[in-house]
This record gives sequence, C-alpha cells and structure tokens, in this order.
Amino acid sequence: MPKIRSLLWYWVPVLIWMTLIFSVSGDAQSMQHSSRIIAPILRALFPGISEHTVSLIVLIARKCAHLTEYAVLAFLFWRARWRPQRDDPRPWSWRETGFAVLFVALYAASDEFHQSFVPTREASIHDVFIDTLGAAAGMLGLWLLWKFRRRKVGKAVSTREPRSDI
Repeated sequence: MPKIRSLLWYWVPVLIWMTLIFSVSGDAQSMQHSSRIIAPILRALFPGISEHTVSLIVLIARKCAHLTEYAVLAFLFWRARWRPQRDDPRPWSWRETGFAVLFVALYAASDEFHQSFVPTREASIHDVFIDTLGAAAGMLGLWLLWKFRRRKVGKAVSTREPRSDI
C-alpha cells in the first residue's frame, strides 16, 4: 500500500474520531442539552417515572457514551499503529495495546481540559478514568475477538485432511 494511501486509510479515521469527540465536548452536548433529548423519551415511555430516575438514566447513558466513544478511539489508534492484515500471523501485542490505552488516557485528559473552558461543562478526573476504562474494555474485547478468531483458524487448519501428495 503506498505511503499516502496507508496514511489516509489508517490515520484519518483516528483524526476524524478525535475531532468528533472534541466537537461533542462543547456546549451543545452538555448535560442540560442531552437531557432535553433523553428525558422526554423516558417520560413518554414511562409516564410515572420520577425525576431522580430520569436524571440517573441520563447520567448512565452519558457515561456509557463516554465508554463507547473512547473504546472506539482506542481501537482506531491500535489499528493505525498495528495495521492488521487478513489472517495476520503476528502474535497479539500487549505493548501496542498499552500504547492505545495510554493515548486514550492522554486524549481524555486533554478533552477534560478543553471542557474546563466551556461555560456549561466542567472538567472531571472521573471522566478521564471512565474514558480510559472504556479504552481498556475496548482493547480487552478486541483481544478476546482476536483470541477467538485464532482458535477458530487453528481448529480449521487442524481438521483439514492431510495432503496425499507429500
């Protein structure tokens, strides 16, 4: 793969995702704004729901979004550095996994720093922890998928009939 094409294929998705995260950490995606979307849906589905429960569900939804968006960022960063190939013979690299989680932790910290300048947002070390946990969970899920696929490929190779022309 030519160098510029490789750069576009692997690194541009990382930059796009980072830009998306940066854009949603502004005022428009603050707790006040996201609760305007989720709360009416909850009230329509469950008319007797308490305000406390609505607030709790909105909070959980927001934190799950944090976990997910940073798990995706970790995957994209890992993919850009590792550049996996179909039926890749290389063993799993915990070093590359660590780089991905560290990168996400640093980006999460910079995102929280950015939020400290947004009037309707506040910086939170807890969110950095949640984001980093999302990255670690995403990498763990990717490792489990990799391990499952390796086992599946190994079984397929071991169940083939031996060649008779050898």
